Amino acid sequence: MQTGSCKFGLWRLIVSWDKTIVHQVQFVRSAPVGDVPVQFTRYLAGKSDSFAPFTSAVAAGTTTYARIYRAVAEIPYGETRTYRDIALAADTHPRVVGNAMAHNPTALLIPCHRVVAADGSLGGFTPDILIKKELLKLEAEHKASFEKSGT
Repeated sequence: MQTGSCKFGLWRLIVSWDKTIVHQVQFVRSAPVGDVPVQFTRYLAGKSDSFAPFTSAVAAGTTTYARIYRAVAEIPYGETRTYRDIALAADTHPRVVGNAMAHNPTALLIPCHRVVAADGSLGGFTPDILIKKELLKLEAEHKASFEKSGT
């Protein structure tokens, strides 16, 4: 397993992966510097909307959380869905979706920042809601360019 980190604003993003399977993506205040797959640095710089060929280790299987993570992974770049939308897609309850998002070990690959409350509020984000705001802002700023280029 390889682990590295890169900068995102005041935070560092730790990524742990094995070949093309990602096991952890976590925002922290400090982390040892080390290379991460270029897909992560390109995404955080607004230069890519894809992590291919990387996939999340937690999206496989038949558990409720795996169904939730797959539904969240299908939310297009620059768009949001409600906890209720994801609950309906995964055949569960919105509170279960919220719990799954709070325990999502592979943020970005399972883009929990794209899941919002029905009233339009952001809901939560671990470790800081400001990260969710910045990720949504980043995607809103770059969505049109990816749509034009077809990537």
